[in-house]
Amino acid sequence: MPDDNFNNKNIMNVEKNQIDALDWQVSISIAPEDYAASEKKRLSERRRNADFKGFRKGNAPMALIQRVYGEQALAEAVNEVISEGLNNVIKENNLRVIGEPLSSEDQPEIEWKSGNSFTFKFDIATAPELTFEIGKDDKLPRYAITVTETAKKEMKENMLRQFGSMEEGTEAGEEDFVIADLTSEAKTVEGAYISVRSVEGDAHAKFLGAKAGDKFDINVNEAFKNESDRAAMLKVKKEELSGIAPEFQVNIVNVKTFVAATESQETYDKMFGEDKVHRSEEFDAAVAEQLKANYAQEADYRLDQDLKAYFMDKASIALPEAFLRRWLIYVNDGKFTEEQIDKEFDSFLKDYRWQMIRSYVMDKYGLKVEDKDIKEAALGYASYQYMMYGMGNVPQQFLEQAAQQMLSDQNQVRRLEETVEDRKTFAALKENVTLTSKKISLEKFRELK
Repeated sequence: MPDDNFNNKNIMNVEKNQIDALDWQVSISIAPEDYAASEKKRLSERRRNADFKGFRKGNAPMALIQRVYGEQALAEAVNEVISEGLNNVIKENNLRVIGEPLSSEDQPEIEWKSGNSFTFKFDIATAPELTFEIGKDDKLPRYAITVTETAKKEMKENMLRQFGSMEEGTEAGEEDFVIADLTSEAKTVEGAYISVRSVEGDAHAKFLGAKAGDKFDINVNEAFKNESDRAAMLKVKKEELSGIAPEFQVNIVNVKTFVAATESQETYDKMFGEDKVHRSEEFDAAVAEQLKANYAQEADYRLDQDLKAYFMDKASIALPEAFLRRWLIYVNDGKFTEEQIDKEFDSFLKDYRWQMIRSYVMDKYGLKVEDKDIKEAALGYASYQYMMYGMGNVPQQFLEQAAQQMLSDQNQVRRLEETVEDRKTFAALKENVTLTSKKISLEKFRELK
């Protein structure tokens, strides 16, 4: 039904029809007098700059200007009036617009002729107002994962392996490497470095248990099915593989076995920094602390996800899904197919709902993202990246350089900003809800859905 109370200030004729709680259709009709002045101004501007053969610049007949530029000037003038009117509709009636207005699917065909009246129909989707409460009646578990002796032993073994080294071996085991010469009638490869674990098919049994001096034949296509790995081993380009006969003789030159590090001051210093750990008992304690930190990080991440799921369910946000799907197709025209958008649509809706909740919480508690927060997030992410490559205790200057590089990319800045918003939102929720500590084994924790 048309909304008779709808504000249509400065527009010839405006109607707004509410389709449902969130979807509206706005119809704007304009007469020639609404756009005539703008049209005339645009044509005059084009005449001043027009340079046609046979006429001095700026003195071409208006009829010629109208014939050449008339339709373009008309479209620009009409669009200017319509855009201004649509923006006034949104602003003066406090519409919480989602995305941007789209031309209605029942938009009548436009005859672009000066002097005509025009009617444009737009679909507008609005966001619901969030009003849910946050308080101590909202109760969630905060998991405390138990550190066991078995876990400590396993972590110690893993750390010692991590700081181990390759040594000469006698017989190749599953986790070992061999250095071998490969020979065929047409090609010889010296010093190929081969992981026993990576060998496939019947050849695997030949490498397993191999000793220096052993010789045997293999089909490299069957033993190394990954073309990139096979090309690297044969020291050729991948496109050259098809021209190589696959039958090779393998001559084992030597065996390399991985040996875990032993507990020593040198090993402790490599693991924890110089002079931090001195005895086996301190090693045990440091491992236990590291496990506690790791488990706490896992539990915190789990709590964040539980908070997100809890409040998304509590807020129960309805969205104009049909409109959002149309809008995504429109703004991603040429980037993604409708099938790709459909595949990711549920994830998009979930992310959109969380963004609304995050904004609501930030506003509710007066939270702001400042420049120093963004920089701290960049430094943290830079440190995390180095850690992923096994590089701890990186000098601050390198972290600063990596952070500055991230901060020069606006896309990365926005992602960092969202990370900070998430962190501040979760912190506020944790502070204002009731969290009950709950001990749990690592196995049970990993089984949680």
